Amino acid sequence: MAMATTRLHQSFFSLLSLLIIFPSAALAACASCIHQSKVTYYANSGAINVGACGFGSFANMLYGGNVGAATSKIYINGVGCSACYQVRCKNPNLCTKSGTTIVVTDLTQKNQTDFVVTRRAFLSLALPHKGRQLLREGIVDMDYKRIPCAYKGQNLEVKVDESSQYPYYLAVQFLYQGGQTDIVNVDVAQVGSFDWHYMTRSHGAVWVIQSPPRGGLQFRFEVTSGYDGKWLWARKSVLPSEWKSGQTYDSGLQITDIALENCQPCGDHHDAEWTDSP
Repeated sequence: MAMATTRLHQSFFSLLSLLIIFPSAALAACASCIHQSKVTYYANSGAINVGACGFGSFANMLYGGNVGAATSKIYINGVGCSACYQVRCKNPNLCTKSGTTIVVTDLTQKNQTDFVVTRRAFLSLALPHKGRQLLREGIVDMDYKRIPCAYKGQNLEVKVDESSQYPYYLAVQFLYQGGQTDIVNVDVAQVGSFDWHYMTRSHGAVWVIQSPPRGGLQFRFEVTSGYDGKWLWARKSVLPSEWKSGQTYDSGLQITDIALENCQPCGDHHDAEWTDSP
């Protein structure tokens, strides 16, 4: 009964994620929607290492440390972790037209901004020789839109979280998550078996299971894709039979799917106004 209740809970958040993407059939389904808000930067550079998604110091490796905290409507109880956004400041005297790409690694409680980004990411919004002036502004108006994450030549990796206790408790994170999708369900099974066991989202990007299957482990993921969701299956032995906490393992696949959003008009129609961000 407890298992059914937990799975129902997961299905609810999976459905909630899709409803956020498709709130109304009257709106157009778009590859991206442009939003307006404000952006500021972390006063403490060490904050990047304690983000709510649970990535720790690994966050420094994502897009060269161009990462940030997002409000709850973007973070969505951890579903929004690893999402990529193109952010551009709206002050043409200080900022480039293309802006920069940031990856969500944290949650912010600030009400006046949708993103709090690293100092490096904030400076990358600026025109040449305008960085100091932009920093003095502290908080600026911005446009932003979700874009696919691209990690060339890099598969999705499975990190065994340090909280894991072999062989009784397994916690994992998924690193280098590509595409423009959200991971909404995760199952694990012994390699060669179809006896799948569901994992639950503990916090941020961390998925856990008590009493995981023994032996080499395979994973399958449900991700948002197009108008709906789809399952991806890492069929090989992703985790060895004696997996170790803190270690990272290659999944053998990468996510390239694009989940659609609802807005009017579509941000896609304005792509000519947005040059590619770094």
